[in-house]
Order: sequence, then C-alpha cells, then structure tokens
Amino acid sequence: MKKIFTVLPLLIISLTACRKELDTKPLDAFSVTNFYNSETNVQLALNALYRGSILTNGASFNPVDWWVYSGLLWLEMATDNAYDRRLDNSVFNRLTNGTLVNSNNALQFYWTGSYYRIAHCNDFLENINKVTMDETKKKRMIAEARFIRACQYFYMSQYWGSVPLITKVLTSDEANNVSKAPHADLIKFTIAELTAAAADLPRTKDIPAAEIGRASKQAALAFLGRTQLGEAMYADAAATYKTIIDFGDNIIDPNYSSIFLESNENSLENIFSIQFIPNLQSNGIMQHHAPGIMGGYDLLDPLASLMEAYQFTDGTSFSYTDPRYDYRDLSKNRDPRLKYTLYYNNAPFRNTNFISHPDSANSYDQVQSPTKQTSQTGYGQHKWIDENFTGNLQTAYGGNLVIIRYAEVLLSYLEARMEAGMPIDQALLDATVNRVRGRESVNMPKFTQTDPTLLRDLLRNERRVELALEGTRLWDLLRWKVADQVLKGDFYGHPYPVSVRAIRKKNAAAPVDPYRRWFVTTKNFRKGMDEYWPIPLAEVSINPKLR
Repeated sequence: MKKIFTVLPLLIISLTACRKELDTKPLDAFSVTNFYNSETNVQLALNALYRGSILTNGASFNPVDWWVYSGLLWLEMATDNAYDRRLDNSVFNRLTNGTLVNSNNALQFYWTGSYYRIAHCNDFLENINKVTMDETKKKRMIAEARFIRACQYFYMSQYWGSVPLITKVLTSDEANNVSKAPHADLIKFTIAELTAAAADLPRTKDIPAAEIGRASKQAALAFLGRTQLGEAMYADAAATYKTIIDFGDNIIDPNYSSIFLESNENSLENIFSIQFIPNLQSNGIMQHHAPGIMGGYDLLDPLASLMEAYQFTDGTSFSYTDPRYDYRDLSKNRDPRLKYTLYYNNAPFRNTNFISHPDSANSYDQVQSPTKQTSQTGYGQHKWIDENFTGNLQTAYGGNLVIIRYAEVLLSYLEARMEAGMPIDQALLDATVNRVRGRESVNMPKFTQTDPTLLRDLLRNERRVELALEGTRLWDLLRWKVADQVLKGDFYGHPYPVSVRAIRKKNAAAPVDPYRRWFVTTKNFRKGMDEYWPIPLAEVSINPKLR
C-alpha cells in the first residue's frame, strides 16, 4: 500500500478543488463527473478513501480523522490512561471531565472528517461502474469502499449514538435538511456493510506484498466484531472473531514493542494499519509524542493509574506497599509491557535516561517544567516512539498507524464468549488471553480463572495494558458502562518519594498524596449526559433537525 499511496497528492488536488464548503453545506458532496474515466483514476480515488482528510505531510494538530494519530491516539487523553499536556482546557480533557458542550472543537473535527470520508466513499460507489475494468478487481474495490464507509459509521454510532445515515451523493438542499437516523438503523447498516465487504475482500494471506495496507477480510470482520461487541451482541461477536481465528493467517508477534515501529509495521499481528511514507506522506507522531530529550513535544502524558494497572511478574496486582515496588525503577518486578509502553523517571533512553524528577532542573523532561514542553505527569510515552529514528521528527517519519491488532481479536473473542454465557475452560484461556500474555517478550503467567465473575476484571485489566495508548480505552469504558465510575475523582502522575521540590498537590490545603504522586487533574464524568457526544454546534446551527 505504501507504493500505491505515492500518487495520492494528485488525487487530493483534484477532489478537494471540487468539494463544496462544509461550513455551509456540512453533508454536501462534490462533483467529479469527468474523473472516473480510467482504471488508473479509479485506483487513485480508492487510495484517497484510505487517506481520508489526512492531507498534510507531517504533524497533525487536530483530530481531523479517526485514522490519524491526533484522532485515534489522542482519545486516550480523555481517559484514565493519559493526560493532554495542554492542560485541563484541552478539548480532549473536556470530553470527559464534566464540561462537555457542543462547541467543543474536537466534535467538529471528528464530524467533518467522518462525513468527508463518507462523501468520498459515496461518490466512489456511484461512479466506479462508469469504468470498464476486470470485474473481480472492481468487486474488491467496491468492498473496500463499503468497508471504509462502514468504519466511519461504527465510530459515529459508538460516540454520537445517532447521526445522519448518508449513503448517496447529496444535493445542497438535501445535505442541509437531513435528519438523524436511529441508533438501531446505524448499527443495522454498519453490520450489513461490513458483512458484505468481508465476503468480497481477500484474506490476509492472499494480499501480495505490494498491496499491504489494503483492507482484508480480517479487517472487515474485526470491525464487525467491534460493532457487535459494542452493541452487546456477544454471541454474534464471538462467531465473528472465531472466523478470524480459524483462518490462521494472523499471529501474536513475539516482539511486543516492535509492532508499533516502522521496522516491523507490517507484522502479521497488525490486521489493519494506515500506511505512511517517510518524507512524502509521513506522520508527526514522533514530533508530538516523543520526549523532550529527543526533541519531541511530549504531548500525550500517561497517568499513574495506567502504570498501576501493570501486574508484578508473578501475576499479582500492583501495590505501592508491596516490597517489590521500587520507586527508583518502576519496571522492576513488573509486567514487561510497562517499560515498552511508558517512560518513567530514570528509564533508559538511547545511551542516557529519561529524567522527569521535579528536582532535575537541567533535565529536558523535568515534570511540568515552567520553561519547557514537558510532561505534566512525569511519565512519557514509549509505545510508538522509535528511539533509533534520527530524521526530521515532524516530516520524515513513515511508521504506520496500527488501527486493529490480532491481540485485540483474541481478547475480544474471550470477552464475547464470557459475556454470552458460553463455557470458559483452560483450553480457551490458553488459546486467547494466555497467547497474548505469553508472547516471548512479555511472558506473563497464565490466567487460570474460569469463573466469569472473577475473570471479568482480570480480562478488562489485561485489555487495558495490552492495548494501552492505542485509542480503544474510551470506547471500552463507554461500552462497559463504567465511565461514570472510572472517570471521576482525582488523577495523579509519577511518584517522587524523595524530592526537595514540593510535590504538586490538588490545592494548597490538600494533603500530599501518601505515595507522593504528582497531582495532575480532576475528572467528573456525568452519568446520563456524557455517554454520547452532542452534535457539533455549527451543524445544528445550519440544520436544526440535528438537535
């Protein structure tokens, strides 16, 4: 797919030049009547569907799309996993801290990006038959477009609940007079489209190296499973995930940290990824997420609650009072995924260390430094960061963005069976969660608990640490209906038991945290209000039917 994307900018110019303004016609389409006149142009149009509204080379400063790091990964900053260095007024923090309103700019970016991609898909599906080409190839392309469109409705149905269901190119008048479709209709459509797409897409093993990145049968089924899981259709989800497992095309990669880096970006564990090309169609994840010691902005700051979710190496839960806890090395005696996911004070970095201690005034990464762009929590993000990269952080990195992995499929399959009331035995645990925990670079003890009541919390925590900082945590909290419990109260950062500089407290009168963790923020997720996002203010101003 990287080879295919090299011609993308030509198509972007052609299509965006014809697109009507979204601020006055938010769901309107564009006319490319003369564009669909050759198979080459059809391929260009298909490439644009994958790229969506990701038009720039380098850093992305807003959540313009679900499949760009600023849209997918930054959702972690609305959870108990991470915090936005831009402080409490950040649009992501305000999604879940009790101050969500329809003028939140993140809502408009996600909305516009979704319908931008949907409009392109509708146009593609209405015009592809104008071109004479091999029918098998055309059938596959149509399936890809239906997959991409259905994925947009998956995200919108999960976060908004009800939105307009647009399946054709609209006139201006039609676009400004659409109504929201019932949630059930969105789900029915999404399931039908993903099912149809899966039937016509090739399996992973049948996609040649030159086409890696194009949607596979497994990708469509994985999103189908997500949709079913999100709607508590557990038996259906289990059957869908079992189909992927039975194919046997995917693996649990032995090297956990490498599957998020350019060197191993097309691992068979990665079911679907958005492809990037160094210096041409790059992404700025290194600029935004790398620590200051590397020249990055340290924008996504992990929270203490994520660090605390990683077990000790014997499989027991973490505790600050356990003698195995060592504040000088938080990864000591811990699940290896902790050090692969987080930078903590004194963590190795290249030939030096990541130093976030508040007493370290000369450090690049001193926690909440008044003069530097440094972490507000004392933790940095290690997952996705390639320490060996030496190019321009903003414009030269070509690592792919992994959207869904086989590890998620295995964990979701077990969850679906458990919640459907199906039998759970050791063989099933070994074929699912224990494969994930047992990968060579992790090698955590096996789960043996088969009682669903006791297994549920274990499995949810396993999902959290395995998929940490990959953009799924908010969705999980919402579908489990626990966001109002988890996203409420005070949140802390790194512990600094020995420090001359005062440990940051909630306020002057508040006591210092007993573990001397750095205070970060307070959340107050509102049950019955914040489970679904409001339609963006600009959209309801144009079309009152969307209220």
